[in-house]
Amino acid sequence: QSSEEARLQAQQEEAARLEKERIEQEQMEKLEAKDQERRESELAELHSLEQKFLAAQQWKTDYRAHAKWEHYLSCDGSPDPTVLQEINAFMSLWREDQNEDIQLVMEKGEQVLNLIQKLQFLLLDTPPNEITEKETVQYQESILELQNLLHQKYNGATEHMLKAANMHEDSDTGNMQAVIKDKNVTFCIWANLKKKVRFKNHMFCDTQHGFDLPKSLAVSSVAVRILHTHYDHVSPLWLHCQSVPRFEVLDSKELTQHSKGSVEEPEEEEKKAGEEPDMPAEEETCSDGRKSAISVKGNSNSIADINETGEETEKKSEILDIPSQVQDPLMQEETNEKEEAITDENIVDLQQFVPVGGVYHIDVLQLPPQVKQIKDWSMVEVLDGGLEAYPYPPEEAEDATCPPVRITLRLSDNVMYFEDPVIARWDPAGQQWRTDGISNITYETQEGSITFEMGAFYTIALLQDAHLNMPYQAWELRPTGMDEALLTVTAVFATIQIQIKGNRCMLSSVAVEEKDVLSHVTGKWISPLDLRAVLKKAGVNIFPGEYSHKYVSVNKKAPLAEVRAYQQMALVASAFAFAWSKWNLEAGQEQVVFKVSEHLKADSVRGKDWSLYMFNGQKAQKLKITETSEAFSEELEEGSEFHSTLYHMLKDFASKEAIDKVETASFLFIDVVYQLLLATRVLTYS
Repeated sequence: QSSEEARLQAQQEEAARLEKERIEQEQMEKLEAKDQERRESELAELHSLEQKFLAAQQWKTDYRAHAKWEHYLSCDGSPDPTVLQEINAFMSLWREDQNEDIQLVMEKGEQVLNLIQKLQFLLLDTPPNEITEKETVQYQESILELQNLLHQKYNGATEHMLKAANMHEDSDTGNMQAVIKDKNVTFCIWANLKKKVRFKNHMFCDTQHGFDLPKSLAVSSVAVRILHTHYDHVSPLWLHCQSVPRFEVLDSKELTQHSKGSVEEPEEEEKKAGEEPDMPAEEETCSDGRKSAISVKGNSNSIADINETGEETEKKSEILDIPSQVQDPLMQEETNEKEEAITDENIVDLQQFVPVGGVYHIDVLQLPPQVKQIKDWSMVEVLDGGLEAYPYPPEEAEDATCPPVRITLRLSDNVMYFEDPVIARWDPAGQQWRTDGISNITYETQEGSITFEMGAFYTIALLQDAHLNMPYQAWELRPTGMDEALLTVTAVFATIQIQIKGNRCMLSSVAVEEKDVLSHVTGKWISPLDLRAVLKKAGVNIFPGEYSHKYVSVNKKAPLAEVRAYQQMALVASAFAFAWSKWNLEAGQEQVVFKVSEHLKADSVRGKDWSLYMFNGQKAQKLKITETSEAFSEELEEGSEFHSTLYHMLKDFASKEAIDKVETASFLFIDVVYQLLLATRVLTYS
């Protein structure tokens, strides 16, 4: 009988379970139906909020035009780098200028660097519909010409100094040594006037850079120059013109027809995207990084127009364009496999390792004829060739007979090396950085210096893994006042805090092991684009690039969910705090999960105030689980419903004050928050 009882009990339990499931199912269907019913009106409301993105775009367009006009009116003698006649006139005037005084050249150099920076900023900042292919190529060619001219001028100034080397003799050794520097460049110049073997090594006291020459050079008429440029004009141009994946602003009215296509038919999207490729064509992007000026455009700002089918064309300006850069990385990997992999392991892959701390041009030079004083006259023999390199190793020598040159470089204080950097030399023939030809490397971590030997004189860079701070361990975005917020990214080695206010942002701190670093770049209000450049230059990269998914274990998410989440987070960022949740990893590719809390005060968010929300781009829900629950579950919070937008989902639980704040938030503030979320990709790279 007991088995009979057990059987009955099991039947009853099964029936109860089925009934419970049926009720839950019904409940869900009711909620889904309710969500569908009000979907259109919710999307219309969201759409009117999203006009703020269009307002921001318009403001930026007007601002660019205004800046151009202001420059024109200022008549300050500096050329407009976008006007070909002006920039060409500026360059030819400087080419003809015979004054090679090193201080003057460095002052003019600062102006040239500003012009280059303006052009790079325009290439990154101008939306594709406001810049033509021709202008893009023109700006890139101007950048390359300015870079070359600047380096020629530095060579002229070096030669000018070396001609009068005997005027700067060092009393101890009888040789000449000089260190001249400003914030952009450091010249260390040594001339071997006495040719004594015992003076074959030298340390420049001011900079702690030094060298130890082979005997054959120590008895020759040579000069050594270590020219440290705090910028990199050697690597291919595309490296500095990589933009954040671009998205056009989305129009929620489109969501209903448009979203189905973009989720279920990625292959079709790929095909359409292919018509206007976001990647430079293959022959233009050989794996060694040689690129023609034109191919840079692929990285800088061409955008794949996915949605341009006939009936949608007229509404195109308001459709969300998901460029192929953030297509599902899986599809991307397939398309990119076609590129030849770099087979020679001595060639540096610049998508994985990037130069940090500038470039060191290390040269051995022929000592030019010296100035002679005859009564009141200074006389010098003038050679046609300009500054000449001294051949080392000499052409006739077998490799084995030439001892290497030993170099010590003191690492720059203005950048962070989180690991020992990789030393590479520039190979001008292959237009790439290489690691061969450099040996016996030692790092002095305490002194912050690096010593190595090389078989010839090379241009050297110290490279760092571009992704060593990824994936991030956590992130948080919280409002701190009206149109003010704080974004904190806890990366692998550093914690980065970025304040946002109106249309600017400020790096407020970079902390490594609880100590603040990089004080020279913190505390300045700049644009999001400049912030990205400043942090990358300082060796702190929290900005995934087009290929970063190949080097970081990414928490892949559907572009639809990720991008819409960033947009709607930005729209409500004036009243709600958002943060990383461990459940985002478990929620699958189609949806994102994060913590949210209404936040109207300036202090930090208390742990108990957070709730968890899940969003897939078209449906938002509040979850019952907390961050400390045992397991992930999609179960809804008691008494909550589905909504078509994150905004309406939050509205259910929000105070009137919070919603008022969202509605009155400035469009520029929203735009900056969105740009920073897109640039850091916190939902996929954490």
